[in-house]
Formats: sequence, C-alpha cells, structure tokens
Amino acid sequence: MYNQFKEIMNRFLVFSTKDILKYFPNFDKKNLVNWQKKGYIIKIRNSFYCFSDTTINEEFLYLVANTIYQPSYLSFETALSYYNIIPEGVYTLTSATTTKTSEFSTPIANFSYRNFKTKLFFGYRLIAYKNQYFKIASLEKTVLDYLYLNSQINEIDDFDLLRWNKEELQRIDITLFNSYLKLFNSTKLNQRAKNFLNYIYA
Repeated sequence: MYNQFKEIMNRFLVFSTKDILKYFPNFDKKNLVNWQKKGYIIKIRNSFYCFSDTTINEEFLYLVANTIYQPSYLSFETALSYYNIIPEGVYTLTSATTTKTSEFSTPIANFSYRNFKTKLFFGYRLIAYKNQYFKIASLEKTVLDYLYLNSQINEIDDFDLLRWNKEELQRIDITLFNSYLKLFNSTKLNQRAKNFLNYIYA
C-alpha cells in the first residue's frame, strides 16, 4: 500500500489529506499515523505532510509556507533575506495572509503569518521550484509590507539601525514602488517611504 501511495503522492512536495482522498477515496487515515511512526512521512501540521526523504532546503520551506496556510505569500524578514537585504539568517518564515494572524511551530520550521487587508494582497512573484511554485513579495512590495507593519521605523536614523544592504536596495524599481505605495492609500506610510528612499540614496 505504501509503495503505491508514494508513487502517486510523490508528485506533491507537500500533500494534504484532501490531496490523498482525490487519489485514494477510501483511504484509511490510520495509515498516516503508522507511516509517521515508521519514519516514512512527516506531519508538518494538521492535514499536511511530506515524505521523510524530501530535501528540506529554503525553497522547499517557502513552498510549505504557502501551502499550509492559504492564501499567503512570503514577505517581511523572510523576503528581505531572500533578496539579500538583511545580513542575518531568518529562523521563522514570515508571510502575509488575508486570514487571521497565526503562528505554527512544526518539525521542519517555524511559520508566522500576518494579517493583511484583501486590497493589500498583491505584488508577489511566482518562483518555480521542482515543477511547483511559491509566492514571494517582489522587492518593492517586501519593503512596503515591512514599513506598513513597523510604524516605529520612520526616520533615516531608524533605517541605519536596521543595517539593510543599500546596494541591493538600490535595485528597487522606483516606478513600481510608487505605484504600489499609492494602493496602500496611507499618508503615514507615504512619509515613511519617502524617508526610506532618502536613506537608500543618501
């Protein structure tokens, strides 16, 4: 049974009980418990699994982050690290979601989700990984998402303390950045964004 299961479900890097039932309508969920005990599969969180021999790298974790809590896209510190803006490693994968703010501690990583209004759920890219895709904010949207939720980061001195990589930040598409900024429709964010641009081009 397991060999047949793996042959079919191996097309998914992360699979859910819903995915399983599409291919095995009479599947006994007790098998999942037994296969966990035998070390064949890993339970990531309720209803979501991966095979134990899966290569767990950053791209895989990004895909997991998108999959186990939907809709969501990676942003904030995780995306800042992806774009080489911050020097330190990130131990919790952070995402934006239109559902409630949540956190999950799992056997493979910690995942955090910050609630965003539906109208702000935009500006992400689709990145291919092993014939699947994960969603991550563009560099422009990453910075705006971060500034939006961190109102204490305001003055140029505040940006200095963050130790962000100015050289990488100068790759920002200013036209796209400003068009995204307008969609936030926030006077306070406009000022923080202005200070941010003054900081990276100082």
